[in-house]
This record gives sequence, structure tokens and C-alpha cells, in this order.
Amino acid sequence: MREHAKRLDLLSPYLFAELDAAKAAYGEEIIDFGVGDPDQPTHPEIVNALSLSASDPSTHRYPSYEGTLSLRRDIASWYKARFRVEPDPQTEVCVLIGSKEGISHLIWALVDPGDEVLYPDPSYPVYRNQTLLAGGTPIPAPLLEANHFIMDIPRLRATHKTKLLILNYPSNPTAAVASPIYLAEAVQFARAHNMWLANDNTYSEIYFDDEPPSVLSVPGAKECAVEFGSFSKTFNMTGWRIGFAVGNARMIAALLKIKQNTDSGVFVAIQRAAQTALELVGEVGKETRTLYKSRRGALLAGLNQLGWVIPSPKATFYVWARVPKQELSSMEFAQKMLAETGVLVTPGIGFGEAGEGYVRFSLTLDRAQIEEAVDRLGKWL
Repeated sequence: MREHAKRLDLLSPYLFAELDAAKAAYGEEIIDFGVGDPDQPTHPEIVNALSLSASDPSTHRYPSYEGTLSLRRDIASWYKARFRVEPDPQTEVCVLIGSKEGISHLIWALVDPGDEVLYPDPSYPVYRNQTLLAGGTPIPAPLLEANHFIMDIPRLRATHKTKLLILNYPSNPTAAVASPIYLAEAVQFARAHNMWLANDNTYSEIYFDDEPPSVLSVPGAKECAVEFGSFSKTFNMTGWRIGFAVGNARMIAALLKIKQNTDSGVFVAIQRAAQTALELVGEVGKETRTLYKSRRGALLAGLNQLGWVIPSPKATFYVWARVPKQELSSMEFAQKMLAETGVLVTPGIGFGEAGEGYVRFSLTLDRAQIEEAVDRLGKWL
């Protein structure tokens, strides 16, 4: 048989697939802080909206590639209310099969072989991997604890090959939040170097202090930037696969051209359910933040009592923690913890070289499991 495409050799094993394999090998008594998949059910009104819409035969046909105009209008209205940004639903909003799909296809739409993409390190592996698959050169920008895990814009080096700057605030895995002033600095940098900018704002509604801003709130941002959002984390809808991109019309059009030749859009019944979700964003968002704040408190109190001093995250449902056993790498520490306690965390190296020395806890399990995990770790540490 012939070999697979050479581009696959560019990719390391996908981090979260490896975690699934580790869980399967360990057994049933595992306490899983690994993948960021909400454990709560989707709100009943959203589920009911899907059920009713799926019973309507008009939803059974092919959807539009860009999403229904009614959902795009609702997304634009929410952006106006939440971020004081008024995108044109006709040209500046696109519905996605989850933000992962949109980010991947945007990179394919913008990046030619040899082009450079600046991206945060540590970060969601898709930014780097899709750049490699598109033939581009990923350029990591380290997120350092000394800089509160905020990308140091003045230290970035752009060349004539630099095509795209990717941001992710609130950040996965570090939970860092960018200020409006910082986002304005990033937009200025992108415009000064004639590059595109994309902000992955998937966790915008999971915060514990001030509301995280949108990069599109920066004057002039729509001349060079798009932003990605998702229903997955805010509304406990990870399996539904629906998200959106908002911003520069040329970037949206380029993304759509890839989508038109790759997928056939989101099931209309899911899009109608997403409209119901936006109607409930105030209620569901508040409940979600209250839940994760409680879990965050339980985990941090327990770990800090064990001498594992961890700063309190301002957003997302992640806790980014320095490895307490400094003689071990993040992978060795995570493997040893799993083998000896049954507690699974994500090693920081899986998010990039700058993630070495850290592990990520996901707060997507109940307080009883969190307290049990702390008890196990207390005996182990």
C-alpha cells in the first residue's frame, strides 16, 4: 500500500486523543481533570427548541454555508449588547461547525506555504497544527508567568512573510484575560505590519471578575481582525458543534470559500436551538459562572492547603498550575500522578514548549470528585 500524505508526519499525536488512551488504560476509578468538556446538561429550553425544530421537515434539507440569516442577526445583536460592536450579519458573521472548524479553515483560507503565523505558546494545539497542515511556518510567542501569561507584543518580530497573528483571550490553558488596552496594542501591531489578526474568544462568558472584552471593540479592528465564539462552553453544548466567526468581511468571505468546498453547514434545527441559547445567555451564563467559581474555590483551597500555591484564575474553567515536583517534567509528573493516584491532569508540554513545567486542571467535574482528588493528592504529595 502507498504511504499516507507527508503532511501528517508534521503532526505530533493529538494531545487529547492521547489522554483518552491514558484513561482507557488506567480503569474506571479515574478522576479526570483532563479534557475541557462540560459535565452539565444543556439547558432544557435549548434541548426543547432542537426537538421542535428537528420535527419541522423544512430543517431536513441542506443548510446554507454561512448559517441562517436569523441566527446571524441574533449573533450580531448579542455582539452589540455585550461588546458594543455592530457587525453586519450579511457580510461580517458566519456560523461554524464549532470554533475549532472555523479556526482551522481560516488558517487554510489565509496562509500560503512559507507564510508565518504568530501564535501563543502554550495554547490550543490547533493553531500550530493547522498552520503546519496549510504549509505555513508557526512562530510561537511564549506566554510567561512573569508577564501574567500575556503575549508580549513589543517583543514580537514580524517579517514580510508574517501573515497572521492569533490571540486567545481568555486563554486556554493559562486562564489569562487581556485588557482592552492590550487588545488595542495587538490591533495596532497587526495593522502596522499589514497582517491579519484572529482572536479565539471561546471563553468570553466564563469569567469571575470583569467581563472579558472583544478585540472587535478596538477602533479599526474590523479592518484586520475576526473573532471566534462558541456555544460549546457557555451553554454546555460541546457535542452540538456550533460556533461563529465575526469581523472583517474579507476574512469571513475567505473562510466561507473554504467552507463551501469542505462542509455543508450546520443542521438548521441546531441553529434554531442556538437562537434560543442566545435568549438565555444571561441566565445560563450566570449559572455557569457560579458553578465554576464554586469548583475553582474547592480545588484551589485544597491544593493550596497542600502547599501547592496556585494563583486564582480570572476566567475559563481551567486552573494552570506549576508542577510542584521540579525534578519531573510535566509529562512525567502527570503520568506518575495518574499511575499512583488515579487523578488525570493535562501536561503543559502538550500545549507547547512554554507550557513545560505546568499542568492544567479542568473544572468540569463535580465538587465531590474534586474533594476526593484533593484527598488522594494529599496522601501522594
